Amino acid sequence: MYEGAVQDLIDELGRLPGVGPKSAQRIAFYLLAADPVDVRRLVTALTEVKDKVRFCTVCGNVSEEDMCRVCRDPRRDLSVICVVEEPKDVVAIEKTREFRGRYHVLGGAISPIDGVGPDDLRIRELMARLADGDVTELILATDPNLEGEATATYLARLVKPLGLRVTRLASGLPVGGDLEYADEVTLGRAFEGRRAIDI
Repeated sequence: MYEGAVQDLIDELGRLPGVGPKSAQRIAFYLLAADPVDVRRLVTALTEVKDKVRFCTVCGNVSEEDMCRVCRDPRRDLSVICVVEEPKDVVAIEKTREFRGRYHVLGGAISPIDGVGPDDLRIRELMARLADGDVTELILATDPNLEGEATATYLARLVKPLGLRVTRLASGLPVGGDLEYADEVTLGRAFEGRRAIDI
């Protein structure tokens, strides 16, 4: 245990996701030794992100305006919505340059163990977006874990009466991976999602 401000800083850093006690201590001592200009730049960046960034009124992505960059883009396909859990998932999909539709960020996944139910997510807002009839396909891009699968199943059942095409991102083996290291579920999904090779 350290005194006063140093311990307070370690405690606050330790509250960040993925930062354990040792990492928090390491970051705290790095900041103590850092140039004051660098620390002020960090403080300014933290303050600005809290002051300027909000969530898009349409899709729930992070934005500095009412609507995010994707929702403002008139070239995006309005008939396809890709449902993701968090804004970081939008960034991951955008990096592929494969998807030209719009997004809907749920703000998490259904997880009864963590006390997160459907009413805690942006599902009502999604249903409102689907009500106008412009959307023909809903891509469920939730994480391939227990919570993500539960969320995808819940959404698929919820939108079924709307007559939309509902798809789920394929899952399987990573490029560069070895079969011997793949778990049974991943390998099973790779078999389910296999496709013909066009020559």
